[in-house]
Amino acid sequence: MADRAGRREELADRLARVRERIRAACGAAGRTEEPRLIVVTKFHPASDVRLLAELGVTDVGENRDQEASAKAAELAGLGLRWHFIGQLQTNKAKSVARYAEAVHSVDRPQLVAALSRAVVAAGREDPLACLIQVNLDPRASGRGGAAPEDVPELGSLIDGSPGLRLAGVMAVAPLGTDPAEAFARLAEVGGGLRRAFPEAAMLSAGMSQDLEAAVAAGATHLRIGTDVLGPRPPVG
Repeated sequence: MADRAGRREELADRLARVRERIRAACGAAGRTEEPRLIVVTKFHPASDVRLLAELGVTDVGENRDQEASAKAAELAGLGLRWHFIGQLQTNKAKSVARYAEAVHSVDRPQLVAALSRAVVAAGREDPLACLIQVNLDPRASGRGGAAPEDVPELGSLIDGSPGLRLAGVMAVAPLGTDPAEAFARLAEVGGGLRRAFPEAAMLSAGMSQDLEAAVAAGATHLRIGTDVLGPRPPVG
């Protein structure tokens, strides 16, 4: 019990510091509305997620289906919104459609088709929110993400697919580049998509190391892991 109390206190302190960073970043950017915080809980136990829920966290992110589905089942009833943020294989679409409110990593037509089939088969009442992951580094390969020029066509495909809702765009700032420039580019791509699909207003950007740049670029959702939960526990 003492360990639980200590961990809760640690998480509360870390969460408060992150929220203060977000408030300060909004102030510096002249923003009155704060972006929504998604706490990325990968590799951390379900007990941590339960503590976060007690501390007022409502949105959690995972990037591995096996881990996410197990946590979602264990923590059912807490009212959490689960965001799938990792690269997603089409054969995992059926599982993800059962628990995720949003998938932030839609980047190819095959995945759109798989998610649509899965949502329809699951008989979900609410559509699955889909964000297009944008590859902001043309030199990178194997990391996922649609090329910026392919976003409009992929957006049209999502918008016309049963069971899916086009929600916006997501990106990770490329390593070794200025995140401010990267997120400005994402905002530009997202703005173009929103002109065609006004409801696609989500801009998912920013992690522990670059949340200020994301806030300045207009991010609506931040994906923060380490600064809230601390170093990942050993795996294996």
